[in-house]
Amino acid sequence: MNGRRGGEELARLIERSAELKRDLVDFACSPRLERSLAAAMAEAGLEEFEEADAIGIIDRFALQYRLPDGRTVVDRFVASRPDLDAADREMLLGWRDPVEGIFEIRRKDGDAIILLNLIDDLEYRTYSNMGPAAFRQLPRGGFVHARLVPIRPVPGVWLVSGTMSSYRKSDAAQIAQVAMETATRRPELVFRNPDKVEQGWKQMRDDRAAFVEFFGSDELVLPPAEAEERLNAYYRHQQEAALARRPARRRPPNLPGLDVPAFELPPGLADADTIGIIYDETDGLNFYPDYGMLRDLFADPALAADKRYADVLRGYLRSETIAPLPLQRLAAAHPDTVDAVYRKILRKRDFTWAEHGEALMRRRKAWYYQHEPRPGVSVIGARLMELASGGRR
Repeated sequence: MNGRRGGEELARLIERSAELKRDLVDFACSPRLERSLAAAMAEAGLEEFEEADAIGIIDRFALQYRLPDGRTVVDRFVASRPDLDAADREMLLGWRDPVEGIFEIRRKDGDAIILLNLIDDLEYRTYSNMGPAAFRQLPRGGFVHARLVPIRPVPGVWLVSGTMSSYRKSDAAQIAQVAMETATRRPELVFRNPDKVEQGWKQMRDDRAAFVEFFGSDELVLPPAEAEERLNAYYRHQQEAALARRPARRRPPNLPGLDVPAFELPPGLADADTIGIIYDETDGLNFYPDYGMLRDLFADPALAADKRYADVLRGYLRSETIAPLPLQRLAAAHPDTVDAVYRKILRKRDFTWAEHGEALMRRRKAWYYQHEPRPGVSVIGARLMELASGGRR
């Protein structure tokens, strides 16, 4: 969209977005959704809210919160408004997947600002439905924490949704640390950038190859204490190898933390009898409690009569965090006994893994099949790495 006519159309869409957002927020705060909003507030985990917190929670509630029927509030709002035309509907439904990030302010450009998302390493041309005045107080070269939604149908333009928190350029080190932690904790935010998806798969393949070379296999079954010890030895080996690859002039005289354990099992795993460690080419590196008992069960179906073994398999089937992978691996490793195990656990005499296994996984692990696979490692952008190391462009 170029020229004067394009600018006028964009201004009209921004003005219309303000009207739609006001109507949507009124709908989200209406009596009909009072209980759902209260539940969203409770899930936020804050007993008292500042105004900015409340605005942010209501914004997330309106755009992303899943109601009992599985729809979002904005879905229900659109359905309740037959007067909306196709353009309004496209605008509103495009808001269901906002970009949340920590952005560096690159420059101002007319009524817009150009923001670099430190998490996904993409630039966003951003407007406010409150006009350019909303950006006047932003610090030059500073940072903002914000949520952005697309201004459809115009490609490549975005709108601030909810509130912005701004930070000075001098806060770069702290901002970079928060962005690094966010990228590590929520890799799905990184992978909005298709290039990062490709880089992530490559990095994970390299990591997995190093893991297999070190351990001799992509699958281990160990007591928790030994698992921690051997994983820390592996991470220490990787650190030393990375240091050795750096030119001698760029190596620090010592590497703080090199001998400090880098990995510690969470309590739920640390209390298990054994830990299964699998570095899969698609699912990445994962840890499975009592995997040794599960492996023994598939090797000897008679163990299904022992409640301890049966409960481990039932727990895997019920879990909403354990993917199908370990069960698929055990089925492949024990083709002669897998049917007997499931027949006893499921109490289905005609069950066969070949015929019913995939359907069982898709039914019990529906959440896993709802999304395309993503790399199990985050990829940090060059600018974020610069800021984290105290550098500047």
